[in-house]
Amino acid sequence: MARNVYVDKDVCISCGLCVESVPEVFRFDDDNRAEAYDPAGAAEEKIQEAIDACPVSCIHWG
Repeated sequence: MARNVYVDKDVCISCGLCVESVPEVFRFDDDNRAEAYDPAGAAEEKIQEAIDACPVSCIHWG
């Protein structure tokens, strides 16, 4: 079972690192903020790399 991952959109600066690195999980919403649309779309290790690379730490497991 995949862990849930989410983006705190109030903190997101739309840099696109997560969308570029894991497009199977992250995309931009209509407001150009990142969102996690498919938490099971990639390995947890790959998602964790996106979490670690986020410059504003707005991606979280939850």
